[in-house]
Amino acid sequence: MEHKSGGCDCSTQLLERRTAFKFALGVMLGLNLAPDAIAQGVDLRSTRPQPGDQLVFADGTRKGEVISVADIQPGGPQVPAFAFDSRSKLIRDGSRLNKILLVRSDLESLSAETRSRAVEGVTAYSAICTHQGCEIGAWDSESKFLWCPCHDSKYDPRENGRVVGGPAPKRLAALPLKMVDGALTVAGGFTGPVGFQNR
Repeated sequence: MEHKSGGCDCSTQLLERRTAFKFALGVMLGLNLAPDAIAQGVDLRSTRPQPGDQLVFADGTRKGEVISVADIQPGGPQVPAFAFDSRSKLIRDGSRLNKILLVRSDLESLSAETRSRAVEGVTAYSAICTHQGCEIGAWDSESKFLWCPCHDSKYDPRENGRVVGGPAPKRLAALPLKMVDGALTVAGGFTGPVGFQNR
């Protein structure tokens, strides 16, 4: 059998075909995904909230609907949310670590650092407890603290997610917000690691 120099590198061609197919599929789905992300097999639903994302209800009868400031009751309780890329219509709900808690407080009650990341008194924090990674699903209506009932850790949303009770070793990661065309919008990434934290 004759061997030709400069012959086909089949593995490279196969990889190029797969990349092209994934890109075409993404375009057909209207996701407008970056070719690099597709080629690397990145699940964009699992990526952390991105600047420019809006916020949508994480559950309930309005799941997936965009949240406005008026949807968040002053003084609590928290509203669970996910980030939403309005251009691609992608909700970043592929990881529980992406869940966000929105709390609306009196603007004057917020610390200066907290106020700098808030919109009309609304602050955003990771919904995952820094103790052992449980979801913070409760609200202490008397103290107005976020409360993780797994091991009784509590956090103050007015003081940059500071730990005020229980075994949690670190504050909650905050998510900076801004207002764009009347919609609550992510202004930057989480201020720290999300989820379980070593001391």
